[in-house]
Amino acid sequence: MKIRIKGLSLGLVILLASFNVSKGQKTKSLTRYVNTFIGTAPLTDSAILGYNLPQGWRSWAGLTFPGSSMPNAMVQLSPITEYGSGAGYEYEDNMIYGFTHTNKGHWNLCNIPILPISENPVPDKDGKFGSHFSHKKESSAPGFYQVYLDDFGVNVSLTSTLRTGYHKYEYKNKTGRKILFDLARANNRVGNWKIEKIGTRDLQGFQNVGEVIYFYAKLNTDIERLEKQEEGSRKGFAMVHLADGGKEPVELKIGLSFVSVENAKENLEKEIGAKTFNQIRTEGTQTWENILSLIQVKGGTEKQKQMLYSSLYRSLLWPALRSDVNGEYTDAKRKAGKADFNYYTEPSLWDTYRNKDVLLGLISPKVALDVIKSMKDVGDKTGFIPTFFHGDHGASSIVGAYLRGIDNFDVEGTYKLLLRNANVSPGARPHLEEYIQKGFISDPDIANPHVETKANAGVSKTLEYSYDDYSLAQMAKKLGDTANYRILMARSQNFKNMFDPSTRFMRGRLANGDWIKNFNPQYPYYEYMYREANAWQVSFFAPHDMPGLIKLYGGPAGFESKLDSLFTVPWNPNYIARNVETMIGQYCQGNQPDHEAPFAYHFIGKPEKSQKIIDKILNELYGIGPEGLALSGMDDAGEMSAWYVLSSLGMYTFSATDPEYLVTAPLFDEITWKTNTNKTLTIKKPGKGRGITAIKVNGVENKGYFVSHDLFKNGGNIEIITK
Repeated sequence: MKIRIKGLSLGLVILLASFNVSKGQKTKSLTRYVNTFIGTAPLTDSAILGYNLPQGWRSWAGLTFPGSSMPNAMVQLSPITEYGSGAGYEYEDNMIYGFTHTNKGHWNLCNIPILPISENPVPDKDGKFGSHFSHKKESSAPGFYQVYLDDFGVNVSLTSTLRTGYHKYEYKNKTGRKILFDLARANNRVGNWKIEKIGTRDLQGFQNVGEVIYFYAKLNTDIERLEKQEEGSRKGFAMVHLADGGKEPVELKIGLSFVSVENAKENLEKEIGAKTFNQIRTEGTQTWENILSLIQVKGGTEKQKQMLYSSLYRSLLWPALRSDVNGEYTDAKRKAGKADFNYYTEPSLWDTYRNKDVLLGLISPKVALDVIKSMKDVGDKTGFIPTFFHGDHGASSIVGAYLRGIDNFDVEGTYKLLLRNANVSPGARPHLEEYIQKGFISDPDIANPHVETKANAGVSKTLEYSYDDYSLAQMAKKLGDTANYRILMARSQNFKNMFDPSTRFMRGRLANGDWIKNFNPQYPYYEYMYREANAWQVSFFAPHDMPGLIKLYGGPAGFESKLDSLFTVPWNPNYIARNVETMIGQYCQGNQPDHEAPFAYHFIGKPEKSQKIIDKILNELYGIGPEGLALSGMDDAGEMSAWYVLSSLGMYTFSATDPEYLVTAPLFDEITWKTNTNKTLTIKKPGKGRGITAIKVNGVENKGYFVSHDLFKNGGNIEIITK
């Protein structure tokens, strides 16, 4: 276990963060609430985690990066303190090994590491060059990062555009200045790399990590020589020796491309060109201010505002742009193509379909549209819409956007590909034939299964495919495809085949239909019966048919009793699955599979029970730990953050496919949301009560707890009456 840097109270951290992010700004702005360090500190409290961290473990909480990025950008320029550590930056570390240009927070990327150094540095035992640093000499804001490298006497400032990074190095010494291109390192395994000097001040090259990332860099000072150690190898590096300088900072501008060096250079020329560091930083700040200001709030505490805008910021970092300014990109077959839309990486669909993809469409509909077009392009090249990790949730993500009015794409062509996902095997859905034939996916009966046991995750797959079938059925319905609508809706009921009435859990089945005998509902698995979950955590998942799920439990009373137990049966601290963490009873906020469960009481007319749990999560499981910088689980490309944004605003996407929102009590007295149709949605909650007694929509009392997406299309007012 690494040593944690201690000492700052949460209030002081917020105050310092507000000072750092607003340094040099003359007027107050919403960007001042964004603390990019949230999620970088480790979660160590066993009372929150649910278990004691084994020796040498770091919990998988947070995994965010503090560096500079624009919304959904190709370049995410951030410090790296440890390779192979999620986002590369861990708050408790005290060494920086470089500044990398891609990120996500999921054990990959962290490409093109660059580090300014001075004199004759000595690498560590692993061959890494690095410098000590202190958080006292570190600051950040959306589109900006700064740190002082103690060992080298260099103050580093970073900013970025969509496809470029802008480095500024203020060297204490004007002689012996060097810049390390540590191209043998990344969070992915590096195959080979190359760098060469162009003229007196430019550099170009690539790093191959399974996909090739090209770069073109310009310096504002002469390069004395380029030293290359074992170019192309996994141990080599390149050292740029700079000519002795005067008082001006060294500036390095770098463009990236996944297509070619020429495109990287063009990206650099078009996005930075002759602009200064301060110009690029100011433009970046304004970009973030514009997007954050779409949602404005009154009331709430300073911490709640910080968590809202920090979470909204993190929700908008991924998917990442992959096409260049000229429209070229590298497709799923690793071939260059060209499009009239921005090409993006595939969403982290197992995580983000629940809420983050919907939030992206509400805030950045053009990005959401282009993400769908990019997924369609993958489908055109491979035959299937991409999935991510588990399930087939491109169906929910795409159909949800379509039903909310994001429809300026090849709807028929995309629909046909989604039908292939749902019906063609082998393809996007593992074990699809068994699912269609039997209505469930089986697992073997393993005598002594453990957390890492590999099998079919049949329960989770069956439940998720059922929801995916429901999602696609809604597209079939809108397109008038009655035959497929009926087939898919029938299949959407397959979740019931996993329910064992004798135990009142979703339980694994053998191929012959018998229940798996070796069954412990509290034990978590990564891929046996359940995916990163236990039986408790998946047994409330049927967001498309909650009445049907409630009936399985014998009606509202039986469902309520079982749901109560989810949040009260103590977690066994001996059951350790590293990312199944942060427990309220058996409920796991630190991972995704049961993120809809706190809202389930609404379906039996007990919203006050849901609100109590939602409030506990919002107020106690975000921005936690001694520094106030820890999260209760892995942010997973913004899913954890989007959960906070929507829940704190009182508008949760219980079934992300359906164009409606479950209303809960927001943390704020008044919310003004500028919609993507340039209308305004106002949400008011007068009074301090947390128990909802009535919901009024445009002055008329609402029936039930759901409101239509039409409020985002047309604008309107929601008044939430509480006691």
